Order: sequence, then C-alpha cells, then structure tokens
Amino acid sequence: MTKTDPFIFYPDLRLNDSASARPVDADLLDTGRRLLAAAEEARAYGLAAVHIGIVAPVAVVSLGDPSTRDYRVLYNPRILSTEGPQEAGPEGSVSMPGIEVDVLRAHSAVIAFDEETGQGRELALSGFAARVAQHEIDQVNGVFFLAKISRLKRVAAIRRFAKLGRR
Repeated sequence: MTKTDPFIFYPDLRLNDSASARPVDADLLDTGRRLLAAAEEARAYGLAAVHIGIVAPVAVVSLGDPSTRDYRVLYNPRILSTEGPQEAGPEGSVSMPGIEVDVLRAHSAVIAFDEETGQGRELALSGFAARVAQHEIDQVNGVFFLAKISRLKRVAAIRRFAKLGRR
C-alpha cells in the first residue's frame, strides 16, 4: 500500500493561500492522485490540495450518497452560482480534527471545473454534495471554514482545538 501524504494542521498559513487556476498538466494530475488517495484513506467527504500541503487548484469531493464516498477530482474548481436558502450544517476539516461547527451555506450550487483531460465541465449540486463542494472550493481559494462563522464561535472552536492538544 502506498503511503499517503500527511495532513497539515491549523493554523498552518498555507490554509489561507489561494491557488491560481492553471492548465491541467502532469503536476496537477499527480496532485489529484495524491489527494484522492488521502481522501480515500481518511474517508473524508472532501479535501483540497492544501490539506496535504500543496497550494494547487485541486479538490476532491464526494458527490453521491455520503456513505459511499463517490469521489470526483476537480481541477480548477469554481462556484458559478448558488441558490436557495442558506442552511446551517455541521462542517469540520482534516486540518482541525475533532472540531465541528455549524456553517451557513446555500442549499444548491452550480460549480465548474476541469476534468483530468482538461475538458471543462459544469455540475448542479444540492444538499450535502453542494455543501461539500462549496466548502472545498472555498478552501482552494484560501478560505478556511472557520472564516465563515462569527468571531465568537471561531475563538471558541480554536480554544477547543487547542485543548485537544493538536496545536
């Protein structure tokens, strides 16, 4: 079995870095393979390349039934539009294990991304898949999920994380 890349942990500054879109090449494909392996091993719902320490425009998201982890590798992912009511739902990160907070997200999102061939695609997502995609695309753009909650809730989450001894 191949060893997967280790995850980086909050407050690693790379979590705030935005990855610039670029053509799908051998380096991005390699990052996608490594990210997919890490997602499968961790049974994550989604991951952005920065979670394995690589600031690159690559995310892996589970699009189907959450129990099956139907992964799709997205190169140069972006949110084209969101729709529907903002709904609160629990979110966490492999970069902050043990912490989960409610984050408001749109119920539906249309995303665009490149496939491994470089071909552009669009997908309309709703519910949990839309939440996962929005979360990971935010992370590709340097927006850690804690930035989506109030300062008070963010400070409380960071304190809880510090008490877990991970920081």
